[in-house]
Amino acid sequence: MDFQAVQTGLQEFLERGGPVLVVIMATTFVMWAFILERFAYFYMAHEGFAKSAKREWNARADRNSWYAHAIRDQLISEVKSRCDQNVELVKTLVAVAPLFGLLGTVTGMVSVFDVMSISGSSDAQAMSAGVSRATIPTMAGMVASLSGLIFANQIELLAKRRVSKLADELEIGEGAVS
Repeated sequence: MDFQAVQTGLQEFLERGGPVLVVIMATTFVMWAFILERFAYFYMAHEGFAKSAKREWNARADRNSWYAHAIRDQLISEVKSRCDQNVELVKTLVAVAPLFGLLGTVTGMVSVFDVMSISGSSDAQAMSAGVSRATIPTMAGMVASLSGLIFANQIELLAKRRVSKLADELEIGEGAVS
């Protein structure tokens, strides 16, 4: 299959789905950009930030005082903040995608009713365009949401595990060595 055929097929699909489908496509693109960014962070950059926090903690002589506990909590909080970055945004985009799909359903059905009011219920071809405009965005919104939901949950679990691991590694006590 050549590029021209793919482009033509995509263009026809977007036309049949209506303008809401373009919004769903843009939402999905942004959602996946943030999902990929989070995985890139966890598999490329996170370890550097965790090592930096461990180095800073291990360089301290005092690990028992109230102040030392506050420093430890701050180090964990900074890493947690980096881990949780953009996770809520991804979850919001996951929730918004099917809502855009429902908006497409409504606009498609309005199109069907417009055709029915003008030509009666006898113009099946004109009505089918409205039905496509109603069903395609719904399907696209659900597919986008489901794909994002799976990975959003994985990212959230990965963040919790990494922060928990760091908290365990920042030992409290005088003889603590990591």
